[in-house]
Amino acid sequence: MAEDDFELWLGRIAKDRPFAHQLRKATNLAGRNTRSSAARARRFDGSRIGRGAGIGRVLGSSDRFAGSRARRVVVKARFVKLAGKGAKAAAAHMRYLQRDGTTREGERGALYAADRDAADGKAFLERGTSDRHQFRFIVAPEDGAQYEDLKPLVRRWMGQVEQDLGTKLDWVAVDHFNTGHPHSHVLVRGIDDRGKDLIIAREYISRGLAGRAAELVNLDLGPRTDREIFEAQKAEITQERFTGIDRRLLVARDADGLVSSWHRDSGEQSLRAARLGTLTRMGLAIEEGRAHYRLADDLEETLRTMGRRGDIIAAMHDQLKLRAPDIPPQDYAIYDPAEGKPLVGRVIARGLSDEHEDRHYMIVAATDGRSHYVELGHRPLSELLDSPEIVRVNPTVPAVRDADRTIAEVAAANGGVYSIDNHLRHDRTATARFAEAHVRRLEAMRRGRGEVERRPDGSWKIAPDHLDRALNFERGMAAARPVEIETLSQLPLDQLPHHNGVTWLDEQHAAKEPEQLERGFGAQVRQAMALRRQWLIEQGLAWREGDMIHFRPGLLSELRQRELRQVAGQLSKELGLAYTEHQGGPIEGTYRKAVQVGSSKFAMIEKSKEFTLVPWRPVLEKQIGRHVSGIDRAGAISWTFGRQRSGPEIGGF
Repeated sequence: MAEDDFELWLGRIAKDRPFAHQLRKATNLAGRNTRSSAARARRFDGSRIGRGAGIGRVLGSSDRFAGSRARRVVVKARFVKLAGKGAKAAAAHMRYLQRDGTTREGERGALYAADRDAADGKAFLERGTSDRHQFRFIVAPEDGAQYEDLKPLVRRWMGQVEQDLGTKLDWVAVDHFNTGHPHSHVLVRGIDDRGKDLIIAREYISRGLAGRAAELVNLDLGPRTDREIFEAQKAEITQERFTGIDRRLLVARDADGLVSSWHRDSGEQSLRAARLGTLTRMGLAIEEGRAHYRLADDLEETLRTMGRRGDIIAAMHDQLKLRAPDIPPQDYAIYDPAEGKPLVGRVIARGLSDEHEDRHYMIVAATDGRSHYVELGHRPLSELLDSPEIVRVNPTVPAVRDADRTIAEVAAANGGVYSIDNHLRHDRTATARFAEAHVRRLEAMRRGRGEVERRPDGSWKIAPDHLDRALNFERGMAAARPVEIETLSQLPLDQLPHHNGVTWLDEQHAAKEPEQLERGFGAQVRQAMALRRQWLIEQGLAWREGDMIHFRPGLLSELRQRELRQVAGQLSKELGLAYTEHQGGPIEGTYRKAVQVGSSKFAMIEKSKEFTLVPWRPVLEKQIGRHVSGIDRAGAISWTFGRQRSGPEIGGF
């Protein structure tokens, strides 16, 4: 046969992947793909800026700990800015890491450092008051349960990191054993041993940290035995989450989308057959012949969702077992904002759903008799310091706003450009303040996701698909903050019946559509409302006529003014300032703080030798100690905080 007649058949060789795939992989590893390698070398992406870039690349290209016998370690890294309220948020984060119930014995988490078992967290934060940023690492060995104490491992790991980065590091850590996977949180100051900003290369953060940790764990525990590997894989058979077996099944699908349970390795074949049986019972696989199955198109997404749901239920069980052991598991529920239904209830517990990303959750015993897990997303520090007793959870439903339509309309009539002048010319009835609110909306979009472009002259370039961009912006905001929490009462339910001020119970009495009160917390609310009616009768604010209860007109206003005057009187004595009741119209002065009055928040605005209290809005929290002005129109206050180049600062729309 002539040499030119030789033909390589790239078929299967008793493996899941075709030989062509393995040939390409080997070629790439050997460096034959010179064009793409050169392109990558020329392209600048910032991943090599900082300390440890070279070591990160070496560790990332090594496959020493990629085999089935290697012990894996997950390392999550986060960069946190400390400017503004970042320092206070860092202190709150440290307090949370040291909370009760995180050690093996259920005790409070204890900070330690490189040279001592008891570190001073307050001193660590004080040393970092002038730091620009802070690094947060979470290191979680897959076999962390085999370590009696994680401190030696973390210290050796951080020592190796210091060698790789070429600098001493100031760090503290705390070990957590309150989950199924023991892990350590490490906080590192953002400066090197010369007092300069510590910049760690992205390649070292993404590859080097985990690579060094894996080296140490494999040295400590040795490679995984056949029994350990088999037991770990066997445990995946019945799990309601996406597993390694599922990943291999997806890869093994043929051109027709079918996967066979057969495999040349008898152990792998038994795992596949058992897992396919589980997936079939779950409705995620259908048998279409002898040992051939068709997997659901959304198999991975469904199993990942089921895994998250299982983690949530486990977290709820741990919290409710301690705080509300009388609630049965069948009353557990997961709140879905996509349904668009608000939720009212008593707060049972709060915590971090993602300790690394600072995403929070809340468990609410609702009026429907069930206890709901509510994902809160990212919350500002001011909200984390609040401790409401009764709340209303309002879902964040992404939608295009009227302001977005107005902006698109004005821009379409002016060559794709929006400005205050263009707006006022387009709509003769619009005011400058109304147009400024639209500028704030555009500024929020620019800062959030870069969906719009501000031109040098202060005008805005608006794309033809602006409404689609606005909707994408809203979806991103909803993902980061899926719900809004409205405080209904800072007082526990048992204190509301006799409170000398307006309460949520009074608002329910006056509501045209009060909350539906079912069992559990709903039944407790019904009882409290009966006691509240009796108290109102005794106060002369209501009277009984047969089976009917009549309330005095203006009941809520009278109760609110009672409490408002009482709180204002206390503030007046403390501050030595006269209190002036707000009667509507313009507001001007220095915003000092938020004041809780019953279930409502008020902003304290100080002017000269007097102060007033007006309804609070979250946008004010960034203006503490600054001069603010606004106009009250029928109870809705439009705030202004000064001007920047193109108009007012962002204040919220």
